[in-house]
Amino acid sequence: MNAPGANGFAQGGSGSFGAGLHPWCRYVALGDSFTEGLGDPEPRSPGGLRGWADRVAEELATGHENFAYANLAISGRLLHEILEEQVGPAIELQPDLITLNAGGNDLLFHRSDPDKLALELDAGVERLASTGATIVLFTGPDWGATPVLGHTRGKVAIYNENMRVVAARHDALIADLWALRQLTEPRMWNADRLHFSPLGQHTIAIMVLDILNVPHTLEPLAPKPLPERSWREARAGDIIWAREHLFPWAVRRLTQRNVDDGRHPKRPEPGPVFGASMPPGAYVGPDPRID
Repeated sequence: MNAPGANGFAQGGSGSFGAGLHPWCRYVALGDSFTEGLGDPEPRSPGGLRGWADRVAEELATGHENFAYANLAISGRLLHEILEEQVGPAIELQPDLITLNAGGNDLLFHRSDPDKLALELDAGVERLASTGATIVLFTGPDWGATPVLGHTRGKVAIYNENMRVVAARHDALIADLWALRQLTEPRMWNADRLHFSPLGQHTIAIMVLDILNVPHTLEPLAPKPLPERSWREARAGDIIWAREHLFPWAVRRLTQRNVDDGRHPKRPEPGPVFGASMPPGAYVGPDPRID
């Protein structure tokens, strides 16, 4: 079994572990821009990005002197690229905790078949599961209210259901972004509406730690509601977003043909989390509750 309870630790709530106690000592994160942390700039973090995975690692490292963390995610990668480039190196790092997100770029920009994607994912998760590590998979978020991206909602939903089957087959855990309704709040998202803001990353980190049944110091943050806008103002904002963010991003994704594009993981080797002056569990950046 890959679930936390199989390691001899009690389950049922974040308080069931003592402070600083959990069964993992080597965490490897795989994926694309979501796991890399795009939308959450932090100059003190490797690669200039922080993200939910770094936040999770910070909490897991607290009280664990020998805890190590690697992040192999690279922005823009498709599912098959993630599996080809990252699964082998991840296994070589001998992790006992693995997070994997993949398939979002395929569904959003390549109109991929969610059933075929799930078959590819299943094969990759099977390889990762052979390590005996605890595995966490991510469903896609609900883009239903987002202009243009909303047309992928059905495919994302199908892929998510397939992912649940994959998780059940390999005893993996599911971080359900679709069900995390806090993400429908606009301020959970970066200005590009494709990546999560620091507030969104913080919220996702809390969900992952709760799924792992690990006590942590992260507190929920509630964004201040946006002011009301007229229909005309909202549509004008959609047009500006599409011109400045969506279309340039889509063109880059669709015209990318060479996998060896010079981009590299920000944390290719497992190492201490607190190598820089990053306090455990700290929220870096402006308070999203304040204008």
